[in-house]
Amino acid sequence: MDFSRLTTLARQVVGAAPRRLPPEVRTVAEQVPVCYEPHPNEAIVAEGWEPDILGLFVGHEHGAELRSDETPLPPQILLFLENLWDYAEGDETIYRDEVRLTYLHELGHYLGWDEDEVAERGLE
Repeated sequence: MDFSRLTTLARQVVGAAPRRLPPEVRTVAEQVPVCYEPHPNEAIVAEGWEPDILGLFVGHEHGAELRSDETPLPPQILLFLENLWDYAEGDETIYRDEVRLTYLHELGHYLGWDEDEVAERGLE
């Protein structure tokens, strides 16, 4: 499937996902942009992330206090759509499910949840 179609499907899934969240989480979710990439770039891989990673949250967590000398990346969720498609083995239903789960997992990191807290909420 081409990247344009993968992006269209992912945008539909991500757009619908917050509707099922509690209102206070939904409001926060609307504040973090989602970026769609085919794969992680060289810089992400150089940081130690696997090339087949499905998603990544970068930037400061919601509500984090920043020091005046910091210039962090703006918070954003990165979804690696061709990796998600490969993970889904070309099945559109599985792809949609994985996009939703990956988005919610990375949103959990934006909210400041560590891996254990994300897992406790069923977002692993």
